[in-house]
Amino acid sequence: MSAATENYVLDANAFIQAHRKFYAFNICPGYWQALLWNQTQTRVCSIDKVRDELETGGDALWDWAKTNFAFHSTDTITEHFGEVATWVQKQSQFTPAAIAEFMDVADGWLCAYAKAHNLVLVTLEIHKPDKRTNVPLVNVCKAFNVETITPFEMLSRLGIQLGWQPC
Repeated sequence: MSAATENYVLDANAFIQAHRKFYAFNICPGYWQALLWNQTQTRVCSIDKVRDELETGGDALWDWAKTNFAFHSTDTITEHFGEVATWVQKQSQFTPAAIAEFMDVADGWLCAYAKAHNLVLVTLEIHKPDKRTNVPLVNVCKAFNVETITPFEMLSRLGIQLGWQPC
């Protein structure tokens, strides 16, 4: 798939870390405007499980998300999630606590959603082949041939430029 036809699903950290570290609303509104515009073009989306994670923050990011961003339902991909969950449970590398935590967060659903809809998953997580105490999202995506990229790579592929203007 070429970058011109790729569509993306965003991990919670593409919102949370952007808000807290890289693209605060008051200094880089262009990031948030670009997400919303690309969502209207069906190029960018996220899922209800990510929305649930953002809601627990109860902060300005959650206020923005619940008002502006539409999150897709995962109800139609339960079979795909089952495949992901089964794979994770069969991996002796991960501790039982890591597997249990994985089942409670959005990561498995994100991988399943990306696989089911042929999307590129946007995350700040990195591949950690020897990790035992948690289940890295990128490891799971690799097992299911789901491409992962960073938010910075997504911006580049979408041709987004975050400009500056004097006040």
